[in-house]
This record gives sequence, C-alpha cells and structure tokens, in this order.
Amino acid sequence: MELTYRRAVKEDADLLIDIYNASFYEDYVRYGKCPGYGKTKEEMESSIEDSVKYIIMNNTIPVGVISVSEEKKGYYYLGCLCVLPAYQGIGIGTQAFQYILSVCPDWKKITLVTPSDKEQNVKFYTNRCGFSVGSKEMDGNVEVVNFYMNR
Repeated sequence: MELTYRRAVKEDADLLIDIYNASFYEDYVRYGKCPGYGKTKEEMESSIEDSVKYIIMNNTIPVGVISVSEEKKGYYYLGCLCVLPAYQGIGIGTQAFQYILSVCPDWKKITLVTPSDKEQNVKFYTNRCGFSVGSKEMDGNVEVVNFYMNR
C-alpha cells in the first residue's frame, strides 16, 4: 500500500464532505450529532481555509483526510483524522499521523479531542500514535477526552 498526501483546496470541498460523512456517520447515529458529519459546502470551504487538510490517497483512491492547525508556534491541534470505513484497520491512520509529524517538524505539543467511549479511538491514539490521555469533559451530551503529545 503506497500512501500519498495531497493538500486540500476549496475545490475539494465536496470530496471532503463525502469522506467525512462516510467516516463519521456512525458517530452521528450514535451521538445524534457529530462535528465532522453533515457539513455544508460553505462550512467545509471555510474549514479548508482555517486548517491545513491533507487528502490521504491510496494509489489514486482518496481514502481519508487528516487536518491540523497551528494554535501558536509549535503547538498544533489535530482537528480530524478520518479514514473511510472500508480502509480502516490496515495502518492508514498511523501512517497519516506520521506524515503530519513530518510536515510539522517544529511541533512541541499536539492535542486532539475524541469521544471518551470510543475505545477504538482511545487505543489508536495512545497505542499507535503515542498520545497521553488528558482531561475529560462534556461536549453537549458527549463526554470527550483531551489527548496530548509533548516533545
């Protein structure tokens, strides 16, 4: 499997919406809402402007998206790492995260948030990526956990 990464541009908004919706549908059903699901084209275009998004390509097939924003010098927020369900569990997410580390060589701290009851996500971010579990808090009706990685 040879992965490549292409920086998303506004013209990719519809493609990103399709990938997000397929990847986050289960969360939408489970929680009744999901910040990655159901974005309008305008919301996605704005999101593309606000954070760096890379389309994860498996050969010529777009299979996921990873996005990161720099909150301040060296401090990054991993806003999205999603892989289409048919491509999950084969190392794409792990490789994509390693790619982000390579394009953010000045990173001092990386943070992210995910629902605390999504055991697969918690294991992925701690075991595969090396994040530490931080505080938990409520986001509407969903308990989320804050993850962090310090260099």
